[in-house]
Amino acid sequence: MTRTIIESKTKTAIIGFDQPFCVIGERINPTGRKKLAAELEAGDFSTVEKDALAQVAAGATVLDVNAGVVYNSNPNPNETEPPLMVEVLKLVQGLVDVPLCIDSSVPAALKAGLEVCEGRPLLNSVTGEEDRLELILPLVRKYNVPVVAISNDDTGISEDPDVRFAVAKKIVERAADHGIPAHDIVVDPLVMPIGAMGTAGLQVFALVRRLREELGVNTTCGASNISFGLPNRHGINNAFLPMAMAAGMTSAIMNPIALPIGPLKIAEKKAALAEKGVILPDDMDDETFVQLMGMGSTKARAGSEMEAIRAANFLTDNDPHGAEWIRFNKPPLAEGETARGRGGRGGGRRRRG
Repeated sequence: MTRTIIESKTKTAIIGFDQPFCVIGERINPTGRKKLAAELEAGDFSTVEKDALAQVAAGATVLDVNAGVVYNSNPNPNETEPPLMVEVLKLVQGLVDVPLCIDSSVPAALKAGLEVCEGRPLLNSVTGEEDRLELILPLVRKYNVPVVAISNDDTGISEDPDVRFAVAKKIVERAADHGIPAHDIVVDPLVMPIGAMGTAGLQVFALVRRLREELGVNTTCGASNISFGLPNRHGINNAFLPMAMAAGMTSAIMNPIALPIGPLKIAEKKAALAEKGVILPDDMDDETFVQLMGMGSTKARAGSEMEAIRAANFLTDNDPHGAEWIRFNKPPLAEGETARGRGGRGGGRRRRG
């Protein structure tokens, strides 16, 4: 069985066909997050800290770390990104014990990250572009780390799945030329948005099967790409992930968190209820309110995609006896309770001596 080993200083994550699905948390990434980008440029890492802890609490097995901030003061990422990557990696690996994925399009940032990252991180990423292969594969070999291989090349991203398979095969073969084994290549076959291409789901399922059967490699994807631009994206993601797992996909770069409901949405909902004459108790706290209204939670928690993944792990016998599923669905202990029962007393009858 193909197994890709990723390690922190104290913990090992295994991506493999016979392993539970590997969730790579995507939140530590300023791309498309203006607030986070501004914080990082200002040296404020508070959101990074929150996202790192929340993703691990939600069940992420690995954390992706991207420091690709476009600085207003210096637009050259070759100068700004390597030191920021180092700073963020040091911070995150000091907070959590899960393995990390170093994510950058800047080779100097990847190299800087490899020099400070403890354990055996996953490198994200290499493509089939010639200059990228020549820059990244020697780093992978030198530091003996696994790498994400994205199925696009100098011609761009093809809509033809056969072309994307050919690019993946090329990367695996070129990696072998550098002494990098196939089990250290995690292929991203590139998921297209289903809203733009009706066959996108069928394409990726077929590609994943070929990659597993013909190349013997593990696979990953940007899971939310499948639902881009559509309503109820969670519904699509929740169906896509177990189907991809059944086809042989072994990991995904995704958000494991259901983001908390903020005060603005709470105020809007309360105003709408007030207009209808609904009177709420004065002492009702926001968490009780949002749960009563079926809005979610005011706290970050595991998202519905994580529920779908855990169910699929159970159904594919990668959760022996359903232990993880039971643990995940066990209600949190109320104040004053312990695992043995209320007030620390054991449950059930006691035998008389």
